[in-house]
Amino acid sequence: MMATGKGRNPMRVGIKDRIACFQWTWFTMTMATGGVGSVLWSIPFRAEWLDALGIAVFIFNLCLFVTNSILLTLRFRFRPGSFTDSFTDQYESLFVPSFLVSIATILVNVCQYGVPNTSVWLLRTMEVLFWFYLGASMLTSAGMYLSLWSTLIFPIHTMTPVWVFPAYPLLLSAPFASSLVASAVQVGRMDVLNGVAIAMAAVTAQGTGFLISFTICAAFIYRLMTQKLPRDAQRPAMFISLGPSAFTSAGLVALGNQAGDILPPDFMGTPHSIVILKLLSVAAGLWLWGLSAWFFLVSAGSLWKYVRPGARRSRLPFSVTWFSFVFPNTALIMATEQLGRALGSRGLQVFGCCAAGCLVLVWAAVFVVMVRCLWRRELLWPKDDE
Repeated sequence: MMATGKGRNPMRVGIKDRIACFQWTWFTMTMATGGVGSVLWSIPFRAEWLDALGIAVFIFNLCLFVTNSILLTLRFRFRPGSFTDSFTDQYESLFVPSFLVSIATILVNVCQYGVPNTSVWLLRTMEVLFWFYLGASMLTSAGMYLSLWSTLIFPIHTMTPVWVFPAYPLLLSAPFASSLVASAVQVGRMDVLNGVAIAMAAVTAQGTGFLISFTICAAFIYRLMTQKLPRDAQRPAMFISLGPSAFTSAGLVALGNQAGDILPPDFMGTPHSIVILKLLSVAAGLWLWGLSAWFFLVSAGSLWKYVRPGARRSRLPFSVTWFSFVFPNTALIMATEQLGRALGSRGLQVFGCCAAGCLVLVWAAVFVVMVRCLWRRELLWPKDDE
């Protein structure tokens, strides 16, 4: 293949050169696809075609994850030293945890679509993997932030919610736990799980991830007050800011709804503990749902200049981080559905169902644009300085 550009000499670009451009950022695609599978599972109005669609998305995401892993491994093999460089690059290093988050979405999908259709061995396996994931997410989050703080400097004027990404693995703890419990209840084998330990550990890790993310989002608001909105290429990443509160809301409310299945009747010496925990989970979930909805409005409003009528049309450059339009919003929709169940609100459930349909369309649109950019050599193509 030959590549030419204005002001540059022709260069020959082969398949190895394109693979060498592959980065950790591509795992945002599998994060989003796995999130879509979870959203389809969370829709309260069930149908056989919906289950089939969810399973298809789950299998498709597995294929994408394997493809991403192979291509990234080939990049590291073709370009010696690129593995360690990816951990010290000011941009790419922030997306390294997306690999672990992608694994979490796959494990959650296994709980949702796999456990109900297999025997109890898979349920036991998922419980073991839950504990492995919890430990890995804590170590990865602490290790990545320590590495970044030791090797890089991030000026406040360059700040985006992507800084939250190393804490994202922790934010899947409660959704993972609630999906594991839901699958055990569905197959009637809650006795297999240590439900209390799973729930308490998940809430601990979820709270840790949320508080870390909350402090960083506070810095993001300071950056907006002093530096205005991020530049065009960074606008999609603004949606990452709603993820921490949305995932925490969805996870806490889901575990609260399952309190009767998880806890013994006299938990902590009182027969009212289950009711109290349900009320607290809904109250906390509403607060966090409101915060995530506010961040959604701010993030969506930042895109107004690209769609407003009568204005000079600005072009929003495509990158794989466009999948930020999808993944954080999957959490907001799941939180909406969980609150609808907890409050018995059919209106919230219908709203969440409609939002889920819109999100699937957004995911499909982003995926189509990504394929088109690959075909037109706008992605995985060496730049002038490479």
